[in-house]
Amino acid sequence: MAQWNQLQQLETRYLEQLYHLYSDSFPMELRQFLAPWIESQDWAYAANKESHATLVFHNLLGEIDQQYSRFLQENNVLYQHNLRRIKQHLQSKYLEKPMEIARIVARCLWEEQRLLQTATTAAQDGTASHPSGTVVTEKQQILEHNLQDIRKRVQDMEQKMKMLENLQDDFDFNYKTLKSQGDNPPNSSPICSELSQDMNGNSQAAATRQKMSQLEQMLSALDQLRRQIVTEMAGLLSAMDFVQKNLTDDELADWKRRQQIACIGGPPNICLDRLETWITSLAESQLQIRQQIKKLEELQQKVSYKGDPIIQHRPALEEKIVDLFRNLMKSAFVVERQPCMPMHPDRPLVIKTGVQFTNKVRLLVKFPELNYQLKIKVIIDKESGDVAAIRGSRKFNILGTNTKVMNMEESNNGSLSAEFKHLTLREQRCGNGGRTNSDASLIVTEELHLITFETEVYHQGLKMDLETHSLPVVVISNICQMPNAWASILWYNMLTNHPKNVNFFTKPPVGTWDQVAEVLSWQFSSTTKRGLTIEQLTTLAEKLLGPCVNYSGCQITWAKFCKENMAGKGFSFWVWLDNIIDLVKKYILALWNEGYILGFISKERERAILSPKPPGTFLLRFSESSKEGGITFTWVEKDISGKTQIQSVEPYTKQQLNSMSFAEIIMGYKIMDATNILVSPLVYLFPEIPKEDAFGKYCRPEAAPEAELGDPCSTIQPYLKTKFICVTPTNSGNTSDLFPMSPRTLDSLMHNEAEANPGPLDSLTLDMELSSDVASPM
Repeated sequence: MAQWNQLQQLETRYLEQLYHLYSDSFPMELRQFLAPWIESQDWAYAANKESHATLVFHNLLGEIDQQYSRFLQENNVLYQHNLRRIKQHLQSKYLEKPMEIARIVARCLWEEQRLLQTATTAAQDGTASHPSGTVVTEKQQILEHNLQDIRKRVQDMEQKMKMLENLQDDFDFNYKTLKSQGDNPPNSSPICSELSQDMNGNSQAAATRQKMSQLEQMLSALDQLRRQIVTEMAGLLSAMDFVQKNLTDDELADWKRRQQIACIGGPPNICLDRLETWITSLAESQLQIRQQIKKLEELQQKVSYKGDPIIQHRPALEEKIVDLFRNLMKSAFVVERQPCMPMHPDRPLVIKTGVQFTNKVRLLVKFPELNYQLKIKVIIDKESGDVAAIRGSRKFNILGTNTKVMNMEESNNGSLSAEFKHLTLREQRCGNGGRTNSDASLIVTEELHLITFETEVYHQGLKMDLETHSLPVVVISNICQMPNAWASILWYNMLTNHPKNVNFFTKPPVGTWDQVAEVLSWQFSSTTKRGLTIEQLTTLAEKLLGPCVNYSGCQITWAKFCKENMAGKGFSFWVWLDNIIDLVKKYILALWNEGYILGFISKERERAILSPKPPGTFLLRFSESSKEGGITFTWVEKDISGKTQIQSVEPYTKQQLNSMSFAEIIMGYKIMDATNILVSPLVYLFPEIPKEDAFGKYCRPEAAPEAELGDPCSTIQPYLKTKFICVTPTNSGNTSDLFPMSPRTLDSLMHNEAEANPGPLDSLTLDMELSSDVASPM
């Protein structure tokens, strides 16, 4: 099905998001009219290749003409008018800039795909139509139907067991009555052959033969009902096995995979309440069937005969139901919340030695009789001791409260769970600094460790050992190891759903750009209100992979992503990007959320979009050369000859942004012209947002002068107010510095020329004189 047709079938809340993607730049009517043709073009390639963009744009105009002809034949005046207007608009705006319309269409198609993916994921989670998840997918509806069918069949079996018991009681009574009278049933009946051995064979009266015939009929009916029950029980256990595989191999496995994705910034995982309801229902049905099988054993001990189906089939039924229940209980023991340090909630599965971390386990079988009965113990690297020694990995001890009893009081919904809030890790020291093998092949941020939770369950005569474990964690000893440790967590959970592969990084698999791009976007969307656009991701792909026509399917190695330095740089791609993520979260979050920061954009693209703009238009982008993360602005200006120039200021780093917000830097930034006058080169944020409208609301209001707050009769002169502004000085190692100055000084600098008063201000002005090169573009 075409992408556009799929979009039309989404719910209203998704369609509203779809409407926001389109504007006059690329009208939705055009998307509708030419949907198949638009989806058949490679817009991403056109967005980076001008010759191809020109070809596609002219083909687009041709398709519009053909569609116009169809409307003409249909005599559809309204559509003719709209299409003519759209074509005129496209020609006037994009005829000289075909790459721009290509980028717009590529972005819209990419956002559409993301919207479809979000809707599909929500549908799979059972939340597509209702936020509480009361509406489930077709697959889950079938599962619920099967569970209801099992419950009904269990209840029907209960009724048949009562019928069997009543029939057997009647037979037993009549048999004992006949036996007490001394009558002997005839040996001619094969079913009653055993019964006849205890009778006196001398009496052959008609009344006795009638009673024996009735007894034989009762035993035949008893045997028939027993065989029916045993057969139906076998079928019911097969149905339980099928539903249990759906629950554990599909639904629970899907939940665990979604938990992995959520841990690395993906869409949040659904809660376990529905799974708990399903698993509890199945477990209750299994225990009921087990009781019925036990009841069969009791009935068989009272009355048995040659060819008794209970003797033949009950042991296999008992073994089957016990295995099903044990396996269900083992699968139902899960880690609901993965290990995480409270100070770093957005980076779970990375644990620093000596720092507390938390996690939570849950049993998805809600039996009140198990409340406060299960004692959970926490162990690290339980099954990998020998492997760890071979790999040379470090070993750790778990400190703190490492045992806890599961209860229903700690959770809001009454689930059986245990939350560990006070656990820490301490490294076991060895002679070579903690490493058991000096030739260890993995660095510490590539070592993976498993935290295991174990307990014993005693329930209805069954003893079960339950065990579950966390996703692999990385243990660090210094917070500076966090970026590389988090990269390991991203790479592992992006590429595998194997729950225990602690040797993953001995030979890490390669990833594709499509996988990496999605995860990189999650690093922004999970902590901010915006992910990365297709244009930003394309820029990142170019930095990681170099120039390419189409990055889809391109392979990326673990070393390329995290360990090798980028071309011409002294740091890796991930170290650079992670510092930018930190910069966004701590210093420029509001501006990023507003969409004011283009961020990742190539210099060629930067020049292409700024050159046609009027002087004073500027954009915000991240520095490509700052390892610690920096942000800069680039603006358009005209030189004396009227030639367009693109200028960039030296990037602002976290150290500078600690002193002054980026919005205030932009609002107060000045350069000095040839006449020593301070002027602001920043007027319009790209594309055409007035600077004051974009950043004014993020600047602190100026405090009232002290004279207004003091004694009005006082003759003491108040202090002059100071204001920090950013100025581009002459021959400075930095392109911008902060200067505190009073409004009077600032006014003098901005309006006085050669007649400025002598004194310290002249010295400041001289120090700030500019050469013709204001700044070099980044």
